[in-house]
Amino acid sequence: MSTISTTGAPGTPGTTGAGPRPGAAAPSARRHPGRLRRAHRHNLPLHYAVSIGAALFILVPLLFMFAGSVKPNADVLADGGSWRALLPTSVSADNFVSAWERSRFGQLLLNSLVICGLTVLGGAVVNSMFGYALARLRWVGRNAVLAVVIALIIIPFEALAIPLLLMVTEMGWLDTYQAQIVPFIAQPFFIYLFYSFFLGLPRELEEAAQVDGAGPWRTFRTIIVPLSRPVFASVAILSFLISWGQFLWPVMVTRSEAVRPLPVGMAVFQTLPPLQWGDIMAFATMMTVPVLIVFVIFQRAFVQGVAAQSVKE
Repeated sequence: MSTISTTGAPGTPGTTGAGPRPGAAAPSARRHPGRLRRAHRHNLPLHYAVSIGAALFILVPLLFMFAGSVKPNADVLADGGSWRALLPTSVSADNFVSAWERSRFGQLLLNSLVICGLTVLGGAVVNSMFGYALARLRWVGRNAVLAVVIALIIIPFEALAIPLLLMVTEMGWLDTYQAQIVPFIAQPFFIYLFYSFFLGLPRELEEAAQVDGAGPWRTFRTIIVPLSRPVFASVAILSFLISWGQFLWPVMVTRSEAVRPLPVGMAVFQTLPPLQWGDIMAFATMMTVPVLIVFVIFQRAFVQGVAAQSVKE
């Protein structure tokens, strides 16, 4: 009579010699699923403490600035050593009126809006088209160009400032808007953001458009752009913040108030006698408000874009 062997193929459940299947979860994780949840709950106080500390580190200077902008000039620094520095002792718009008139804030604001607006719009068009060409189109030298774009991300602007200044001078662009706009339209980092986002879009949509007779430009305009609102919002906010706070380059290429942006105007305003700290705080507040407005408008799309990039990574 033949006997039935109790040994089976390796890896077969219920037989000797059985081993864990590739990719199977660890036994401790399967038997104790609550351990991870408990460990996460235990770490929540630490996470909240770090988040609250980071928020206070950012909010305290802003509160000091907002409070100082509505205080009498003599009280701005007088309360600096106490908690009263973060609260307005009296509310008045005199500092805003004085800062607006003394610094010619209206002209500076117009200059910054023109520079930032054209930089953001031009960058959204150029960088998105460049990223789409790298992600979807096939052409000779594409990989080499992509490598150059990635390499340019790590090069700081200070290394290019002097050669760029010489180029701008030879073209006669000193003390003009174009000197502050054109060099910053194409950005390697934004090109790479568009490139990585476009790689995650399904190709079936583009193939269907090509079957209907759409070319690359029509496909990009009617299919890709509507699906890419999160990355456009992310790039728009980041580009606006970079352009709005640009200081070194405008100092190098501007000579008059006609094209001077807000950061340079604020540096000049701080040197004007008499030194009024209330006016300076009001100037800084008026300069900060447009940034907050832009972020609030594009906040949802910006968060969606950041989340989409995180999931891909």
